[in-house]
Amino acid sequence: MSLIKQLWIAIIVVMTIAFGGSMVVSVLSARHYLEQQLQVKNIDNATALALSLSQLPKDPVTVELQVATQFDAGHYRFIRIVSPTGQTLVERVFTGQLQGAPAWFARLIPIRAVPGQALIQDGWKQYGTLTLASHEQYVYKSLWDGTLELLLWFVLGSVITGIAGTLAIRFITRPLGDVVGQAEAIAERRFLRIAEPRTPELRSVVRAMNSMVERLKALFSEEAARLEALRQKVNLDALTGLAGREHFLSQLRELLVGEDSGAEGVLVMLRVNDLTMLNARLGHQRADALLQQLGGVLKDSMREHSGQQAGRLKGGDFALACPGITSPAQAASELHQRLSQAWLPNWVAEVPALFHLAAVPYQRAESIGDLLSRADEALARAEAEGPNSWHASEADSGSTARPAEQWRSLLTEAIASGKLRLAFYRVVGSGSQKAIHQEGVIRLQIDDTGTLLPARDFMPMAAHLNLSAPIDLEVVRLAIAHLRTTPGDIAVNLSAETIADFSFRYELRMLLEFHPEMCKRLLFEVPEQGVFKQFNAFRDLVLTLKPLGCRVGIEYFGQRFAEGDKLADLGLDYIKVHPSYVRDIAHNPGNQEFLKGLCRVARNFGIVMIALGVESDSDLPLLASLGFDGMTGPGVK
Repeated sequence: MSLIKQLWIAIIVVMTIAFGGSMVVSVLSARHYLEQQLQVKNIDNATALALSLSQLPKDPVTVELQVATQFDAGHYRFIRIVSPTGQTLVERVFTGQLQGAPAWFARLIPIRAVPGQALIQDGWKQYGTLTLASHEQYVYKSLWDGTLELLLWFVLGSVITGIAGTLAIRFITRPLGDVVGQAEAIAERRFLRIAEPRTPELRSVVRAMNSMVERLKALFSEEAARLEALRQKVNLDALTGLAGREHFLSQLRELLVGEDSGAEGVLVMLRVNDLTMLNARLGHQRADALLQQLGGVLKDSMREHSGQQAGRLKGGDFALACPGITSPAQAASELHQRLSQAWLPNWVAEVPALFHLAAVPYQRAESIGDLLSRADEALARAEAEGPNSWHASEADSGSTARPAEQWRSLLTEAIASGKLRLAFYRVVGSGSQKAIHQEGVIRLQIDDTGTLLPARDFMPMAAHLNLSAPIDLEVVRLAIAHLRTTPGDIAVNLSAETIADFSFRYELRMLLEFHPEMCKRLLFEVPEQGVFKQFNAFRDLVLTLKPLGCRVGIEYFGQRFAEGDKLADLGLDYIKVHPSYVRDIAHNPGNQEFLKGLCRVARNFGIVMIALGVESDSDLPLLASLGFDGMTGPGVK
């Protein structure tokens, strides 16, 4: 029971007891006083009437007429004249109903006033004894009116006291409400700090809660820092800070076969000539500095071009994957220009023939071995063209690229005519092959034969044409329609461009509020790259969806793990780990240790961990032992 309800009950009980006691004392005191006044009145009236009758002739008619006149004018209960012999000479008795107060009130508080008596003389002889009693209804009316007035004041006082107490309690307990909100936020995996109130008792509670929040944040940050250090040690080259060979090849494999990867791109290979000779000529420390500067140039390129991945393959061989770029010459010339401006001038005087650069195109589903072989051939041609040169192997002319306006017409018509479809992939639990939810992935029907185009082939152009928001909204509608016909939950993906659109978030909320019964079965996930690119928009999205009952997660998590402390107060429900950490997990002890630590931290904060890109069902037991709650990928049947 709330404090306000308890306050009202206490006020009602206290005021009832106070009213009862006050009423009893007040009524009894008033009754005693009125009884005395009524008794005095009875005596005075009896004396006056007896004196008047003593002076009149004593014929029966005159006496009865005088008594009747007095009775009618004086509101008496009775007037009676009795002779000395006991004979009743005249009697008048009130026979009407009590007015001015309820009958039960009169029975509860009886008035016992002594009637007045006086002797009537006839000369020197006694004519009779006069007895009269005034009517008590006016006394009852006075008592009843006083009781009602007292009750009214007590009720009014109770209401005023209750309202004032309610306002006071709300004011006093406002910090307690903040504490409750903070506790609920912690239960939802959001760690908020609140201001300390002035009330000493509540201040200590708030201080303890804030201290706990700070400790949880510190724990999260410490674990995140430890895991980030482990991730860098396992997956990054210690000298340049770029991805190591195995990690880069895993990322490149994801670009070639991943669901969200583009249909084509460019792989740029860079070879520093004769690293052994460089160490001998420059010395070990300066050679390391040369490679570190090269790594910095490649990192700058990655920062400016979202989605690019760079790595050190071996010795002096470096690679840069550029998804979405269709021209190898463009990619090669841009990187060559960067090197010529920010890196080559520092070393060309000492090492004139420093590097060679080559770029080759790739297509989805291409073998990674074939791609690297073509890149080696292109590097050989670049070497033949002279020092510090570049070579680009252009793509085949059979490209399926469409002009932007053709894409605009195709996508607009698809949204309007219902040519968008959802393909579903199971996400299974670690303890069994039972699906914990399905992932709904968008497909585009491009012709009447039913050919479906995957999202990676049209969503980049949709984002370029500002059409990702209506497409994502249609995805949610399709998911809701599917939920009406099938059991289970569905996860849908939202792009970074979409979540940054305020009108989309408003329309999404209106759509979900119109289907409240579906919210608990809907999961929304945003790629990690989009989360940190539009972090404030993602926070607003979480605050919009969570109160509706939807679950929110991040997919392809792990590429920007160093910024993970920003997620501590969002209340995420699940995380889908990037496939580059999951593929070939059985032969990568370093990634096993990293993922085990990541799952342990997530479990402490109540976040469900899901592995993406599982290639073999033989990996499922190992992933479960690492702490994953769910898995999905080609190896999940």
